[in-house]
Amino acid sequence: MEGLPNPDLSATDAADDGDREPTPTEIESWERETVFASGHKATAEEFPRLWNLSVSFTKRAIVRPTVPQPPEYVTIALPRPQVREDDESLRRSLAVHEWNQLWEAAQFRRRFFDEEKDLTPDLARIADRGDVNIIFVPRTPSRYYEYAPLYHLLDRRTCERYGLPLLGRGQWPFGMEFVDTGKYLPDDFERRLPQAWASTVWRHLDSGSGLVAFSRDDPIRLLAHNLDYWVPPVTAVIQDTLRDFPLVEGDGDLPAGIRLIDGSVLDGAVPGWPRAGGDLWRGQDEAAEFVALTVDQADSTGKLRAILDAVRANRVADDFSARWSYAREDFERKLYRKRNKISIKFLELTDTIPVQGPETEVEDRTVFSDFLALLDEKERQIVILLASGHTKLTDIANELGYANHSPISKRLAKIRRQAQAFFDQQ
Repeated sequence: MEGLPNPDLSATDAADDGDREPTPTEIESWERETVFASGHKATAEEFPRLWNLSVSFTKRAIVRPTVPQPPEYVTIALPRPQVREDDESLRRSLAVHEWNQLWEAAQFRRRFFDEEKDLTPDLARIADRGDVNIIFVPRTPSRYYEYAPLYHLLDRRTCERYGLPLLGRGQWPFGMEFVDTGKYLPDDFERRLPQAWASTVWRHLDSGSGLVAFSRDDPIRLLAHNLDYWVPPVTAVIQDTLRDFPLVEGDGDLPAGIRLIDGSVLDGAVPGWPRAGGDLWRGQDEAAEFVALTVDQADSTGKLRAILDAVRANRVADDFSARWSYAREDFERKLYRKRNKISIKFLELTDTIPVQGPETEVEDRTVFSDFLALLDEKERQIVILLASGHTKLTDIANELGYANHSPISKRLAKIRRQAQAFFDQQ
């Protein structure tokens, strides 16, 4: 690594000391500047950001399948940037970089490699599996690279709310690691990221009630937190977007077909110019559009809407938290409508207040005629007045001829005790 200038030294001194090794402090300073987004890079216009590096820098033309297979992510052990010095480690990192940049070749990307010369033994064994569409990502404790596309869709407010660092632009697909990003992530990154992503995608799953309205075991809430479910649709959206990028055309004409070494033609593939790279999204508005597209893609490939409808149609009380929400209110209204249809009749009272009896049918509210039978005449009148809209104890006292509300308060306390004992037995 080239020596980094020391801000405490003059330019002349730094130049004279150019052969020295950088100090750990200088290395960390450079790494932080590389890893984190700060200043204008952390503004709503610039953050978050994900980009793609075109393979046209290394390949004049590519193999393009007529029907590309969906990619699979495979985690592999890669040397840390600080120890990537021996030839084998460098060869491995370069092979992964080149393999991933050939994303357009999909299942045919292995055709670009000599397994003995270009690939390490473990990568060669994967290539020997045949024409499979695989994207390699480093295996790390945080699993950052596995979920990087989702992480880089989070806006600044969400990252700060869940204690996630503001990372600089991400890259899809993974290329080469220059800084150990994992050491700058929180220890509980695997817990924070699902929470942050769920809060981002939730508005597309339930626009009426927030996450806190549901229990931790609610199926839709679990689905929102399941990052593995969301990686395939966001990957599909990324690839669909890149397929609209312009072609980098070279000199001459492309052949009509792709001939293999043995002279045969590769079926299901055509030659093509590579596509240009560039930003997939840049800024929170573009990222928000990609989140919506990811949800739509999950519906087309992961049957998302069918899952949501099935869950909503079969909810149980345990799916909700203790908090009030529109979803819970709607659930309880439908539940009581189905289960609590009670027959009542209307009795004529001298004060024309209707009293529910046991033969008439009422929906959407529960009628407690059996409970009223346990009360004496004054207590029944109090309950009837409350049900009729008299909410002030003084008004009820006046209706019943009391001088003040003290007798009403005492009777209400007795009614509450009787009600609790009665309904506990139901």
